[in-house]
Amino acid sequence: MTGEPFLILLVEDDLAHAEIVRRNLEEFRVANRIVHVTDGQQALDYLFHQGAYGDAEAYPAPGMVLLDLRLPKVDGLEVLKIVKSDPDLSRIPIVVLTTSSAESDMARAYEYQANSYLVKPVDLPHFAAQMEAFGFYWLAWNKYPY
Repeated sequence: MTGEPFLILLVEDDLAHAEIVRRNLEEFRVANRIVHVTDGQQALDYLFHQGAYGDAEAYPAPGMVLLDLRLPKVDGLEVLKIVKSDPDLSRIPIVVLTTSSAESDMARAYEYQANSYLVKPVDLPHFAAQMEAFGFYWLAWNKYPY
């Protein structure tokens, strides 16, 4: 990665879950900046620099997207499919972070080129531990070609 701050786009409609993710990523110092949007359409607008997110300089491309599946307006699987089919955005790692452990959701997510699929634990200590391990793997140990 370059010397630029590492930005994560968090796409999560449950504000309590978003706060847990944000707090843990900040506590374990795995992200320099987190941008949170609450629905699939906002995620697409941000990534494609449309609407309120039209200024690409003010809303730079993220280094990673954390994507919930059950979202208002545009479903997370549809967001994943659209982003991964775009040649300019397809290189951005997208990690599905959802409560769904349904085989069909996992299969479709990987079919649409998700880079990882994480099921949110129901209890807070396990969720925090998952976010710590996630941070170390994706943001400290994993190597990126750009």
